[in-house]
Amino acid sequence: MILSKKQISMNQTIWIVIGAVSLVTLVFIFFLVKWILSLRKVVPTNEVHVVRKGNQTLQYGGDAGGVYYRWPEWVPVVGVSVTKLPLDNFDVSVEGYDVYDKDKLPFLADVKAFFHIRDCMKAAKQASSMDLILGHLDSVVKGAIRSILAKDDLEKIMVERSKYGEEFTKEVDTQLEAWGVETIKTIELMDIRDSHGEEVISNIMAKKKSTIERDSRVTVAKNKQEAREAEIAAQQEIDLKQKTADEVVGLRAAEVDKKVGIAKQQSDQAVKEEEKVTMEKNMQVRQVETVRSAEIARDAKIVEAEADRRKTEIDAEASKRKAELDAEATLVKATKNAEGIKAEGDAKAEAEKQMQLASVMAQTTLAKEIGENDGYQKYLIEIRKVEATEKVGLAQAENMSGANIKVIANAGDVASGVSSALDVLTPKGGANIAGAIEALATTDAGKALLEKLGLKIEK
Repeated sequence: MILSKKQISMNQTIWIVIGAVSLVTLVFIFFLVKWILSLRKVVPTNEVHVVRKGNQTLQYGGDAGGVYYRWPEWVPVVGVSVTKLPLDNFDVSVEGYDVYDKDKLPFLADVKAFFHIRDCMKAAKQASSMDLILGHLDSVVKGAIRSILAKDDLEKIMVERSKYGEEFTKEVDTQLEAWGVETIKTIELMDIRDSHGEEVISNIMAKKKSTIERDSRVTVAKNKQEAREAEIAAQQEIDLKQKTADEVVGLRAAEVDKKVGIAKQQSDQAVKEEEKVTMEKNMQVRQVETVRSAEIARDAKIVEAEADRRKTEIDAEASKRKAELDAEATLVKATKNAEGIKAEGDAKAEAEKQMQLASVMAQTTLAKEIGENDGYQKYLIEIRKVEATEKVGLAQAENMSGANIKVIANAGDVASGVSSALDVLTPKGGANIAGAIEALATTDAGKALLEKLGLKIEK
């Protein structure tokens, strides 16, 4: 199907219109959403918004929620009206307010009051804005000022300003209870001054000033008089005390001179007595020194004589001890010699005995083994003799090495020397020892040595 140009143009127009309407609709929706979002209110932390919607009154901020939509009042159903109230403290200042005292004297008063909204719902019911509340508070404060200050005279008001601040506060709190507002501190009467063209307060101040000057001059004069009288009385008292002091000083000086003279005489007497005592003590000291010197000399001589006597005794004792030691040494030496000789004789006798036994045993054995073999028997006998001689020599050497004997032999060889030493054990050797002991007993030292050994020699 082929469309004509007219139909195509109509279709294009329709689409254009549809696009335009869609665009307008989108733009409208965009601005509508933006407007709705602009109606969203977030309540600051220092404010409370009281919102009225129809028959409902809602509070936002503070302890309640802090977000709402502020629809215009002309919007049906959802339209709202809002009263913004501060949570901060605020003040109301009344400056240059014309008032009168009880005598109708005019003057100007400056007053400052500080408030706080205690109940936001009550305050929103009384006024639709904060400006209306402030205007009402201003009127209430001015009324309280006028009614209270009109009860007293101006001079009293000037003197007792703090009292009136407390009365203002009580008066205002009573009136503002229904408004949900309260004072947070005492209302202050800041200043009072003359109205324009009036000099009431100035005159009062001048009178007060002159009164103060008069009282001050009177007080100054009185103080000067009292000070002068006090100075005179003080000077008189000083003079009297000075005379009394001089008298006391004179009497004291005379008494001191008297005491000094007496003390000086007593001191001279004491000095003389002390000199006498000192002389006596010096004489006693010299006497003691003389006696002590004589005693020291006597003691020195006694000590010297005692030392000489002791030295003699020590020398005699040393000589005696030396002789005893020499005798003991001689006796010990002789005893050791005798013991050595005895040991040597015992060893020689034992050796001879062993030699004889060895020879007998060898002969018996050979005789038993070889029977009647004469040649071989002789040979064995010779061999046994050699062995016996060797054993005897070894035994003698072993015995001699175990004995603490020193043998000085003048023979040609060791065997001959030992044989000579063994002669001590023979009767000849015993006679020689007896002769040696007899000769030792002829001396005092030898006799003493033999007695210590238990040998008593009779002459």
